[in-house]
Amino acid sequence: MSGVLITFEGVDFSGKTTQLRLLRECLERGGVPVRVFREPGGTDISEKIRSILLDKSHTALSRETEVLLYEAARAQVVQEVLRPALDVGAVVLCDRFFDSTTAYQGYGRGMDRGFLQELNLFATQGLVPDLTILIDITPESARCRCASGEAMDRLELEKVDFHRKVRAGYLEIALREKDRVVVIDGDQPATSIHDEIVGYVKAKTSVHF
Repeated sequence: MSGVLITFEGVDFSGKTTQLRLLRECLERGGVPVRVFREPGGTDISEKIRSILLDKSHTALSRETEVLLYEAARAQVVQEVLRPALDVGAVVLCDRFFDSTTAYQGYGRGMDRGFLQELNLFATQGLVPDLTILIDITPESARCRCASGEAMDRLELEKVDFHRKVRAGYLEIALREKDRVVVIDGDQPATSIHDEIVGYVKAKTSVHF
């Protein structure tokens, strides 16, 4: 029995991590075996790469180095833990996946998106999510959710114009991949967003709960 991969995407502070947690709790109550991962991260090696990528002191990090580090972290988590979890029939929830690279490095950084697609599929060994939940919110609204004085990482500290490009990229991805990616209004109450996500999971995947 093969598992199901559901990924959560959105600009920083969109609420995707909260929604992933709510879905996990819902699935677990329904007796569904669930594994949760985040990108970059999910393994010892990938978490070390994450610390390099998000360290705000690393201002000299080139966009080429950045994308290769993301893909390296992704390749490790897919090989070490994500594919094995799917192979035993688990529902895997992932906080970001390759759409983040397309949105952030492709649209945000202006890198060649065709090349990034090749890198993404190389790193994932061709693995594509069964369903991607895109929590859509403007960068301005998202930034207002950041608690006053909260420490932000290197990507979160990018200028608002960068995050506008990222959001536009996500929406283009959703339009192009509409069978896989569903867009949910992130300005709704969290409970409404959760109910909508549950509906999509039941309608678009083989998960029963």
